[in-house]
Amino acid sequence: MTVLSSSVGLRSIINSLVAFSIIVISVTLLFYQGQEGQVPMAVEHEHQKIMQVQLEAEHHEQLRAKEAPVPLTAELPDASKEECNWSTGRWVYDNLSRPLYSGLKCAFIFPELSCDKYGSKDVMYQHWRWQPYGCDLPRFNATRLLEKLRNKRLVFVGDSLNRNQWVSLVCMVEASIPDNRLKMRVFNGSLISFKAFEYNATIDFYWSPLLVESNSDDPIIHRVEYRIIRADRIEKHANAWRDADIIIFNSYVWWRKHKADMKMKVMYGSFENGDARLEEVEMLDGFEIALKKLTEWLGENIDKNKTRIFFAGSSPTHSWASNWGGVDRNKCLNETEPIYKVGYKAADYSMIDKAKSYFGTLEQKGIRFDILNITELSDYRKDGHPTVFRKQFAPLTTEQMANPASYADCTHWCLPGVPDVWNEFLYGYLMYK
Repeated sequence: MTVLSSSVGLRSIINSLVAFSIIVISVTLLFYQGQEGQVPMAVEHEHQKIMQVQLEAEHHEQLRAKEAPVPLTAELPDASKEECNWSTGRWVYDNLSRPLYSGLKCAFIFPELSCDKYGSKDVMYQHWRWQPYGCDLPRFNATRLLEKLRNKRLVFVGDSLNRNQWVSLVCMVEASIPDNRLKMRVFNGSLISFKAFEYNATIDFYWSPLLVESNSDDPIIHRVEYRIIRADRIEKHANAWRDADIIIFNSYVWWRKHKADMKMKVMYGSFENGDARLEEVEMLDGFEIALKKLTEWLGENIDKNKTRIFFAGSSPTHSWASNWGGVDRNKCLNETEPIYKVGYKAADYSMIDKAKSYFGTLEQKGIRFDILNITELSDYRKDGHPTVFRKQFAPLTTEQMANPASYADCTHWCLPGVPDVWNEFLYGYLMYK
C-alpha cells in the first residue's frame, strides 16, 4: 500500500509540472505572436521561392555531375527499345559525348547558324543530349549512315528550318570524310547539294516553304507576310525530288500568323489561260490545301518500292518568354539552359495533327511514311537559338543588340545543337525502323 501511495504522489507532481510548462509555453507564444504577428506573409512566400530556386539549382548540378559520365547506348538497340517512344524524355547535360562535331570546323555550316563564331560566349547549348524515358537513342555513326546512303539521294524539302536540319546532317557526316576532294557542296537556285563521292551519296535541300508553287519560291527574294499559293501547281517542285530515295518534308513556320487578322491568298487557274482567280483563306486552310495537293501527288507518282517519306514535326519558336516565366521583351536572349518543367508545352500541335491525317492516306496506297516527332523535345530548348549571335545583313549597333524583341532570332537553331537530335531520330528510323 505504501508503494502504491508513493506512485500516485509522484504522478501528481509530474502532471502538475507538465501543466505548468504548457501554461508557460502558451504565454510565451502569445507574447511573440503579439510582437511579430504583423510580419507580412510575403516574407514567407519569398523564402519559399528562394528555397525552390536553391533546390532547382542543386538538382541541376546533381544531374550534370551524375549523368554526364553515363555511358551511351550501344550501336544496335535491342528489340524492346524499338518500341520505345523516343520523343518523350528529358535533356541531360553531357560534355563528354556532345557536341557531335565542331561548328567552327564544319566547312558547310551556314553563318546564320554558327553562333559561337558570331559572338556567343555561352556554348552550353552544344552539350545537351536528349535522353528518352526507358531507352536510348541509337548512337549516331556517320560512316554507317553514308554506307546506307551509298548510291542514293536524300532530300530535305521545305523552309529555312528544314535547311537548318540539312546543315546539321551535313556537318554530322562530313567530318568522317577528311579528304576535301571527296566531298562538295553545290548551289543551284532553290537546290543545294552535298556530295560524298566515295559513297556516291547525295544529301540535298530544296527550298519549297509552302510545299506547292507560291510567290515565295525564290529562296532569297520573297515577302514573308504577303503569301500566295497555287492550289493546283506542284510539278515544278516535284521535279526536283521525284527521283529521291528518301524525302523529309517540313512546312510549318510559313503558315503561322504574325498578326491576329493575317490571311493568305490561294490562286486557282492561270493567267496564261485567262481563268486566274484569287481566294482569301485562313492560314491553316491554306496549309490543308497544300497538304492535300502534296499527298495526292505522292500517292499517284511515288515509287513505293523505292522511296521512303518523312514529315518532320513542328519546330517551336521561343519568342514569348512569359511562357516559361521570363519577360517577353527579352524573347530568348541570354537563356542558357533548357526548360526543366516536365510536360511543358507551348508549341502548336494542331498542325502536325493535320499533317498526320493527310499523310495517313498514303498508307492506304502502300506507301510508307513516318513522322519525325521532334516538337516536344525542341519545346524545352529555349536556350538553343541564335538570338543576336548570327551573321546579319548589316552588323547590329549597340542599341539594336540591346533590343532583342526586334532583332533576336528565336526561330532558327544554333549548330551544333537541337537539330542534331532531329537527325539522330532520322538516323534511328533509317537504320532500325
